[in-house]
Amino acid sequence: LLVLMFGVMCGYILLPVLLVQHLGFEDLPMQTALKPLDVREQGLDALSSFNGKKKNDYQEGPITNFHTRRILSNDDAAEEQKSDEVREQGVDALSSFNGKKKNDYQEGPITNFHTRRILSNDDAAEEQKSDEKSPPDESEDEKTPPDLPKESEESASIDSEKEDEVAEKEDEVAVETSEVAVVSDGEESTQKSVQSLAAAISFGSLNEVEQRIVEDRDILSRQSIPTATSPQIMKTAFLPDHHRTKILVTGGAGFVGSHLVDKLMMEGHEVTVIDNFFTGQKKNIAHWLHHPNFSLVVHDVTEPIQLEVDQIYHLACPASPPHYQYNPVKTIKTSTMGTLNMLGLAKRVRARMLLTSTSEIYGDPQVHPQPESYWGNVNTIGPRACYDEGKRVAETMMYSYRNQNNVDVRVARIFNTFGPRMHPNDGRVVSNFIIQSLQNKDMTIYGEGQQTRSFQYVSDLVDGLHALMNGDYDMPVNLGNPDEYSVKDFATYIKDMTESKSEITFLPKSQDDPSQRRPDISTAKKQIGWEPKVTVKEGLEHTIAYFSRVLKEAGEIIPTGPGAAKPEA
Repeated sequence: LLVLMFGVMCGYILLPVLLVQHLGFEDLPMQTALKPLDVREQGLDALSSFNGKKKNDYQEGPITNFHTRRILSNDDAAEEQKSDEVREQGVDALSSFNGKKKNDYQEGPITNFHTRRILSNDDAAEEQKSDEKSPPDESEDEKTPPDLPKESEESASIDSEKEDEVAEKEDEVAVETSEVAVVSDGEESTQKSVQSLAAAISFGSLNEVEQRIVEDRDILSRQSIPTATSPQIMKTAFLPDHHRTKILVTGGAGFVGSHLVDKLMMEGHEVTVIDNFFTGQKKNIAHWLHHPNFSLVVHDVTEPIQLEVDQIYHLACPASPPHYQYNPVKTIKTSTMGTLNMLGLAKRVRARMLLTSTSEIYGDPQVHPQPESYWGNVNTIGPRACYDEGKRVAETMMYSYRNQNNVDVRVARIFNTFGPRMHPNDGRVVSNFIIQSLQNKDMTIYGEGQQTRSFQYVSDLVDGLHALMNGDYDMPVNLGNPDEYSVKDFATYIKDMTESKSEITFLPKSQDDPSQRRPDISTAKKQIGWEPKVTVKEGLEHTIAYFSRVLKEAGEIIPTGPGAAKPEA
């Protein structure tokens, strides 16, 4: 038995040797485990050959969280030592500011910006307790943000001031939140406040450049940018998603459309403007181009478009006689095909649509003042017919879609309107008189000046359109100012206001020029609670000031005559 056991033991010992010799591996060196010292030496060799430095240029760094020792160059070691000194200065500053000892502070965890915060022992204990309560992050796509530029040494030594900045930012956020439009749902208001507070706290951890970017973006999302055309700053309200409306404004870069956009933007809605810039001007909406709630689409309404909207204000169409007579076929197509395309869009997305019709559908009226029930007196083949009949057909299509397809429609019949952003070459009474009087040129009247007009300020019209769109009345409504002036008296009035030396001259009357025009606004008062608030004098003061700025910038403006003319830039 002993001999057998001895033989087996010898076999176990000799078997590997025989196998190695038999398989031909006897020349391979036996591998042995490397000692930690050898690993460190190999690391130094690799770093030296890669960076072109000597072994003496490296030294051992501190043990990391994973219980491994880093190899640092002398420069990196000096930088880390300097960082430790800065941290010590931060502890000294916090100790002197809060009246605590150094031992009351400890290092906090590294933040997303690769900086280590200094926490008091109380704060560290509270943060540890909060971490234990919070659930683990289950996101699988979480990525480490890119390294940001290192802050200067001075910013690291003023950690104590950051607490004051964060506190001030919290106060600012609280004030801003109170200025925002009131939300009926209390839970949403509380959630908004919590989000603002969290944003303010994280704001304090950004460097100066990043803070400036955040501040600028926040400001630009809450107001318009002052421009030469719109120098005043307009604040935008905050609305929650289920209260914010998606609104389309065709012709939104025009005179009336741009003022309507201002009102809708200040209410906090998402506004999309469609314009082909035939008569509209980009400068009229330039102050909103930066805003996240505003979109501009260069498009002709005679072509279909696919959008998702809740309301459609259809204003697209040249409105002054020289402009709509320049291309009468295109004017008809805009009023008919453009309205048809917008009605098709409203039908598809179930949006409410408002058409801006005109007092021109009454033609040269034989009823004075003109109520909505008056059918009008229009020359169907005259120079104005392309506009007058185009709007009449547009109204017909609106109510055909309402009756056949249950489209929710509104129709506003607009009378003469004036105000800032009028095209200086539109050839209308107000713009021509003001431009001529400011340049001391002859003020031209076509006819004897006995024809009458009523003039409303643009802000009153915008309020009327807004009230009509959001009301329940769906029949046509006159929007205008009942104050009536003869054209001659109106020219004299503007001449006196501008203290002009201009002479009033009379030229032949234009064909089919209405002899009188005054709206009956009893329906507007009763059905939508609207009537004009701005007097003609107040409106003219604002308009004259606007045209004075335009004239100063342009140097000279030549008014457009009664004939057809293409709009000038």
